[in-house]
Amino acid sequence: MSVALIIGASRGIGHELAMQYKAAGWRVIATARKEEHLAALKSAGCEALQLDVTRFDDCTGLGERLHGEKIDVAILNAGVFGTRTEALTAPPQAEFDAVMQTNVLAAMRILPLVLPLVENAAGKLAVISSTMGSISMRQNSYGWLYRASKAALNSILKDVSLEAEKSACVSFHPGWVQTDMGGAGADITVSESVKGIRHTLASLTHADNGRFVNYDGSSLSW
Repeated sequence: MSVALIIGASRGIGHELAMQYKAAGWRVIATARKEEHLAALKSAGCEALQLDVTRFDDCTGLGERLHGEKIDVAILNAGVFGTRTEALTAPPQAEFDAVMQTNVLAAMRILPLVLPLVENAAGKLAVISSTMGSISMRQNSYGWLYRASKAALNSILKDVSLEAEKSACVSFHPGWVQTDMGGAGADITVSESVKGIRHTLASLTHADNGRFVNYDGSSLSW
């Protein structure tokens, strides 16, 4: 049975990833912070693990709990937007710390632990990023704290990909999705985004390692 690890599966894209992989007959290991979200994942047949990505002990503990696993698909979805600044307004220190710990430091702690498990299966490792993290595609400074964190996440994924010998490590733009973060007026539904991500992941090989891709598989510029 193929194994999917979804980190940050309490709601939105992460939850839909867990549900779609489970419906496809995969063994799904999914993480969440709160008990009610863990209970919902368990009731759907997932193996639910408590994980707060901002806590060092939780991140290192994840590696211990997954020791020896072969992960076919691992997706780091956990992330926050933070202050929605309209211009070059410095974020409050606490807001900066929260966004960078969740979107950047967590990835630096978790991805090195997960990569060997994905390598065991010659699988796929992905992070959910955003075109807002692209430097070459940038046209405005809106949400520059979030942009900075996703640019850093892309950098981390690229570095991780350099250590991959058998797997494919990629960064995804999930599209502008109708989630709490994307809003009701976004372009596509959560289901459409996740279907695209899953289809794209299924088609990747090691030759795709280190790419920045749209949910539909098209290449994006860093």
